[in-house]
Amino acid sequence: MKIVTWNINGIRTFRSGIKKALDSLDADIICVQETKVTRDLLDERTAIVDGYSSFFSYSRGRSGYSGVATYCKDRATPCAAEEGLTGLLTSHDGAVGCYGDQTGFSNEELQLLDNEGRAVITQHQVTSEDGTELITVINVYCPRADPEKPERKQFKLQFYKLLQSRAEAILKSGSHVIVLGDVNTSHRPIDHCDPSDIDDFKENPGRKWLNRFLHCNHDDQDGGDEDLDEEQEAPETHSEGGKFVDMFRFFHPTRLNAFTCWSTMTGARQTNYGTRIDYIFADCELAKGQFVGADIMPEVEGSDHCPVWGELRCCLLPSPKPPPFCTQYLPEFTGKQQKLSRFLVKMDQKMPQSDGKTELPGSQEEDEKRENLNPRGQKRPADSALPKAKKNKITKPHGNLLAFFKPKTANVVSPVEPTDKQSENNLNQDEVNSTPNPSVTHRVTDTAGVCPSRESEEDKHNVRADGLTSHAPTHASDSKKGSVFWKSVLKGPPPAPCCKVHGEPCVLRTVKKEGPNVGKQFFVCARPQGHASNPEARCNFFSWVEKGK
Repeated sequence: MKIVTWNINGIRTFRSGIKKALDSLDADIICVQETKVTRDLLDERTAIVDGYSSFFSYSRGRSGYSGVATYCKDRATPCAAEEGLTGLLTSHDGAVGCYGDQTGFSNEELQLLDNEGRAVITQHQVTSEDGTELITVINVYCPRADPEKPERKQFKLQFYKLLQSRAEAILKSGSHVIVLGDVNTSHRPIDHCDPSDIDDFKENPGRKWLNRFLHCNHDDQDGGDEDLDEEQEAPETHSEGGKFVDMFRFFHPTRLNAFTCWSTMTGARQTNYGTRIDYIFADCELAKGQFVGADIMPEVEGSDHCPVWGELRCCLLPSPKPPPFCTQYLPEFTGKQQKLSRFLVKMDQKMPQSDGKTELPGSQEEDEKRENLNPRGQKRPADSALPKAKKNKITKPHGNLLAFFKPKTANVVSPVEPTDKQSENNLNQDEVNSTPNPSVTHRVTDTAGVCPSRESEEDKHNVRADGLTSHAPTHASDSKKGSVFWKSVLKGPPPAPCCKVHGEPCVLRTVKKEGPNVGKQFFVCARPQGHASNPEARCNFFSWVEKGK
């Protein structure tokens, strides 16, 4: 039995072929996080994969955000499955059950903890030398504690507390338990690229929770095992910790630079400047009795995370059919005709999201749709609907700005193409007759030049600087003047200085964090972020862009 967990940073990671991607991972149970897909955006190609049963959890209040999914091969079809940790989202048979003690949570808090689509639970039957047993796989995407949102720190800790309560309750019921996914906390200094850069590393509440959740923590080693070789045996330490084991450290207690997440903004994957925040946790008995290996897969790209795998010696017993929570049973994928009331209810649920104050960021597809909509939500009137008197004044669309500064050709062509000689003579005749001074009727109608209907020989030689008429030599001079003017108005990016260490051009960045410097620009070394001891990594060059440059 082999399991894999991977934060895919969007279901589009599988755009080249989801079945091909799943098969390449070569696992019986594949758990993915941060799918960023809601039910209304889930297509059949993603939900129904030949040879697999799938189970999705979605964010209820925010599109293009969070979400987890578990894909099980046919030989690993679960006997029970459900969404969430609280049980509030389960209204069908075939649920896993065992919800633990929830007295420390309010009903509103429980609903919010499950409202972001952060957990899918599947239960499987396996055979081993001890007979037939149950293994419950909890696929989670734990919240990130945004430093600018203090309330999210508490939300994250409450999620941890609920996760531990549910996992221990299932374990107590007699099933083995595997908790895996993106936990969003690096446990020990060895799991972080630069722990010395973090104040009070050990005092982080997430790390304290991991110390309580895991049975064997190495807190007293203080990262000292980083000097040991992989083959050396790490000092065995025990504590009164929890009931679960970090399977990667179980097999690789002293491996250095073993990270699963890197910043894409700084190119940190190139220098392996990352953290290990993706885990496979198993209960102690299962870890010691059935696991034969576990490791990370940094060679697999496509996301800012890499997969983590674990393998057990026990064999799976597939269920005859998937539990009711399986995606294939959703009405939109069963091929059955749906009632009109279903669509009406679905529409009512979406209506509150249109409120500008509560609307949350949408997915990429929704953004593209909004950009392509007419700002007023109306179709442009057809040409035939315009008044006849205004039809003759319609001109071709203007080109780009630089076309105004190009020299005019000697043979100027009218933007309105006459169909015969008579229509050319009659063009704008009413306009000319009603103008006291015909010499000022020449106007720029498109990027090609001026209307030639009343152009005199004097106009061809007496060129005006305002661009109403043109003469090649003078226009070239005016073009240069105009170019200088526009360059002074539309300033491009300032010239990039070279960093002092590498002597290479820097990159321009903008401060986006709220504060006194928000919006200001600065230059930094263009190389990827890395440890200060790595000469190939970014140096500490920094320079503000001065105002007016």
